[in-house]
Formats: sequence, structure tokens, C-alpha cells
Amino acid sequence: MPFLTFLRRNATWLGAGALLMFLSSFGQTFFISIFAGEIRETFNLSHGAWGGIYSLGTTVSAVVMIWAGGLTDLFRARVLGAVVLGGLAVACLAMALTPAAWFLPLAIFLLRLFGQGMCTHTAVVAMARWYVATRGRALSIASLGFSVGEASLPIIFVSLLTVFDWRLLWVVSGLICLSGIPLLIRLLQQERTPQSISQGQSSVGMQGRHWSRNETLRHPLFWFMVPAILGPSAFNTAFFFHQVHFAEIKGWSHLELVAFFPVYTLGAIGAMIFYGWALDRFGTSRLMPTYQLPMVLAFLTFATADGLTGALTGFLFMAMTTGANSTLPNAFWAEYFGTRNIGSIKAMAAAVMVLGSAIGPGVTGALIDLGIGLERQYVFVSGYFLLTTASLWIGIRRYRADIPVSADA
Repeated sequence: MPFLTFLRRNATWLGAGALLMFLSSFGQTFFISIFAGEIRETFNLSHGAWGGIYSLGTTVSAVVMIWAGGLTDLFRARVLGAVVLGGLAVACLAMALTPAAWFLPLAIFLLRLFGQGMCTHTAVVAMARWYVATRGRALSIASLGFSVGEASLPIIFVSLLTVFDWRLLWVVSGLICLSGIPLLIRLLQQERTPQSISQGQSSVGMQGRHWSRNETLRHPLFWFMVPAILGPSAFNTAFFFHQVHFAEIKGWSHLELVAFFPVYTLGAIGAMIFYGWALDRFGTSRLMPTYQLPMVLAFLTFATADGLTGALTGFLFMAMTTGANSTLPNAFWAEYFGTRNIGSIKAMAAAVMVLGSAIGPGVTGALIDLGIGLERQYVFVSGYFLLTTASLWIGIRRYRADIPVSADA
């Protein structure tokens, strides 16, 4: 089906996915970190204390995601998405009304659970369940919502911070989330019939069947995947969390570094669109084993670069994996384990991802305090991604023959 025809026929469902991905921005690190200076100043927090609070709230949200993510198997996206957006609005208001530092872990927990966790999870599970032959295309289009938020919201809210109090801006964020509820309900007024119901065999996984969550957890392939799920979340988050310190040790201004963020976002969008097309044409088995190799080059470049040209090169390499990461792993779970229980299965992966985003800033920050600088750390991060690539190659090569031929075409 031609791309424009696909877009026109599926605009409402794809728009709902993109809306959820965009609004997830309010619970993502790139947005919350905008207010880090104001939060630390208001509550008299050190960098370490703020990082610890952030890691604590995020870790608890990862644990809750194991249960909450399974709700996508029980409720339609129209209902669950509205509830999630309501929860995200409450989270934004909780941040605005935080009375003291002791309340911050709860506010962070709510933002990470409903924003980074459930908003994203609800969107990608819906795309994976509703589409089969065009699954990659659907995932990449929906993920554009996140890219729009990443490219626009930091610039907008940093500018607003020069005029308005940070608490007021969190109230505005909550109102934006609330305004998304009627729009989501309207877009999903006639919700797409899940492909797992309407096409049965076309959405089964390995061995021609639908796997339960417990069966997936006992399967070796899940554990081959875990390092690859953890890595991008942990180290991308850590990189952006320590962006000010990274610019300082390189001798660049923060503004010079931030100027490359739109280039990074555009590169990720380009990679996401490419991998969405390639996924529908070649399947996940051919693409997954190598998609994290650009991260090896990215962190080696960040570790060794002296000039801003090196920073730009590192961002472009990172963008390649970031774009692929928006589509490939989400399609992988449906392709290898079926769609009937995709919500519960993807919830486990989402919990690992959220946990990674908690571990990354905490571990790298602790190592900095111990005298192990970011540049040295990034060399070891590159080695980590070599290991994840080996893990993906071994696991997928071993079990690729178990998936139906039509699923990997």
C-alpha cells in the first residue's frame, strides 16, 4: 500500500498513537531536567541528592510497570489512554504543588509511571497489536509524536522559564495533558479491531502460537534481549542527564552542546522512518542484531572528541540507534511472542527500560564522584554495546527458525 494511502486510511489511529507519544514527553528525562536548576535551588538539593531522588522515583515506577503494563491486554486504548493522561495530569500538578523535598520522589514516580512508562507503552502496544504487515510503518509514524515533543518542548519551556515561575509551567503541562483526553477519545471513537483477533495466524509468534508472559520470561531469548533493552535507556538518559558536566569537561559552553539537539532529533526521525520501512520489508530478525552498533561509535566519539565536530558526529551515530530503537524492539515482541498477550510481555520490557533510565544517571554520577570521569566511562559504555550486539546476534540466530515464515517477510 502506498505510504500516503496508508496514512490517509489510518490517520485517526496513527494520530492517537502519536498523541500519546507526544504527551509522554512530560514524564521524560529531557523535559523534567529542564527544571533541575530551579528544583535544586528551591529545595536546596545537591546534584547527588537530586540524582538520587530521580533514580528512586524512576526505579519504583519500573516495578509498578510490571503490573500496570498488563492492563493493555484488558482495556481498549481509548479507555486506558484517557486514564493514563489523567494520571499524567495529576503527576504534573503534584510537581507544581510539591511542598518539600520529601515529596519529590512521589512526584517523580508519578511522572515516570504515567509519562515515560504508560503513555509510551499504551501507544506502542496498540500499534503492534493493530498492525501486522505495516507494523514498522505504524510504529515509526506514532513515534514521531515523541520526536516532535523532544524537538519543541525544551526550547519552548526554557524560554517560558525566563518569564514564568517553574511551578506555573508544571500546571500548564498538566492542563495540556488534560486537553489531550477528549482529543484521544475522539480519535479512537471507532477503535481499530486488533489484528490478533481479526487475522489470528498472522499475529502468532514462535512455534505458531501466542506466548504468555510467564512462558516468555522462561524463554532464553527474553534474557538475550534484556541487555539490549537496558543499554540505550540507561546510557542515553545518563548522557543527557549529565549534559552540563559533559560540556564543562570538554571546554564547550552548554549552549554549544544543546545546539546539536535538533540535529540529533532530526537524525533520529530519519533513522526511525528508514527502519520502519526496512522492518516491513525485511523483518526484525535481519535488522535487530546490528542496530546498536552505532552506539559503539557514538560513545567512542564522545569519549575522544575535542572539537564540536566530534560532538556532532557522536550525536548522529546515537540518533541512528535511537531511531531504530523506536520501532525494532516493539515489533520484535509481537513477531516472536505473538500479540494476544503483547501488553503483559511488553510491560516486562518496558519495566527493564524504565529501570535502565534509573540506573544510568545514578551509576555514572557515582563513578564521577569516585574520580572516574565521563570520558573514561564512555569507553566502557562502547564496550557494553559490543556485548549487547553479540547477545542479540546469538539469541536471534538461535531462535529465528521458530517464527512463522510470513512474520519475518
